[in-house]
Amino acid sequence: MSNSLKALLAFGILAVVAACSNQGDVEEYVVVDPTPVTVEPVYTGKYN
Repeated sequence: MSNSLKALLAFGILAVVAACSNQGDVEEYVVVDPTPVTVEPVYTGKYN
């Protein structure tokens, strides 16, 4: 193979690898809703 063809092939492979490697840099995060706060029972004076 000629040197120019080898250089073109190497550049093409490098471009494909560089394009595919950017997909792994995406940061993903999960948002979780906090559990609802329950209301404490009100003192009614029943056991007074």
